[in-house]
Amino acid sequence: MTNLVSKWNYPTTVRFGAGRISELPDALAATGIKRPLFVTDPGLAKLPVVASTLKILDDAKIPYGVFSDVKPNPVESNLTAGIVVFKEGKHDGVIAFGGGSALDLGKLIAFQAGQTRPVWDFEDIGDWWARADADAIAPIIAVPTTAGTGSEVGRAGVVTHEATHTKKVIFHPKMLPAIVIADPELTTGMPPFITAGTGMDALAHCLEAYCAPGYHPMADGIAVEGIRLVFENLPKAFADGQDLTARAHMMSAAAMGATAFQKGLGAIHSMSHPIGALYDTHHGMTNAVFMPYVLAFNRDAIEDRIVRLTGYLGMEGGFDGFASAVLKLREELKVPHTLPELIKGLDMDKARKDLIADMAVVDPTAGGNPVKLTKEAALMLLDNAIEGTLQG
Repeated sequence: MTNLVSKWNYPTTVRFGAGRISELPDALAATGIKRPLFVTDPGLAKLPVVASTLKILDDAKIPYGVFSDVKPNPVESNLTAGIVVFKEGKHDGVIAFGGGSALDLGKLIAFQAGQTRPVWDFEDIGDWWARADADAIAPIIAVPTTAGTGSEVGRAGVVTHEATHTKKVIFHPKMLPAIVIADPELTTGMPPFITAGTGMDALAHCLEAYCAPGYHPMADGIAVEGIRLVFENLPKAFADGQDLTARAHMMSAAAMGATAFQKGLGAIHSMSHPIGALYDTHHGMTNAVFMPYVLAFNRDAIEDRIVRLTGYLGMEGGFDGFASAVLKLREELKVPHTLPELIKGLDMDKARKDLIADMAVVDPTAGGNPVKLTKEAALMLLDNAIEGTLQG
């Protein structure tokens, strides 16, 4: 039993349920935020869901600012611009409102605005987070409008280093939002493509966490139930965006995935991150493309675990049955089977493939893969995803 050593952390206060966005003023009061910066993405900023939320603040006579210069894969210049707005507006906290991009950037603004060191000094490496001035981190309220990343219950944010085109994970325990408002009504306007991509991101989080090595039975249990919720509810949410029950279950699955993946992620993410950084693809959809290829690659190391999983899910056929179910789910959600179907006009030369493989093996998520991700393995996975070849 001496090798059963681990570290467990669990989410923050979550106000879950339809209509709970009305509690935003109360949540601000509970966290002591008097002048919030409302961070969202430019597409969402134009939609009624943002207007109705800002009206809640107006009616409560809460002064606020709005920042929406957020790319689908946030970059350093987005963060820099957000910090300028935060400081000029004398804001004392952040409402991060939207999908993973807005949530991540909102958290990063609240974290970095009070720091004196560059944001790259706080990358999720060792105990680099301890370099930060914890007292200078502003409080955060997170309001997800998609069901995928689970960033609302995460202690990190992802931002692309523009000079090197690499995604960096910035971590600090106080980046965990003080309060989450998880209102599934806010997700009913998601188009099918986003519903599919974000939902498959939640599945990737749960699946990779479950398969990651290490001792974390609580994360395993959360991941398994999250996988069940995705398989049973994502097709319903995709087919009918107004299915509030399916939307609610998917919102739960997203938070569960982010809670579980403190145990680890793996090659689905480490292959997806370079593609997203270089080609600006949707993160969840890119994960969905890589999922079956990574499953096949990891088979020898995870087959026993997947067999146990299928017992809980009520699937037949063991590993092959689960792999077939993943392919069927992707097809139902119109997920591209290969990278060229995801990225139109894709033409990778050897140098570009080498670059992607080099980026993948040093990605922070690579270390959680059940099978060591070497450069040769990364190149094989990349070729498989380009050609549509399912092999280990």
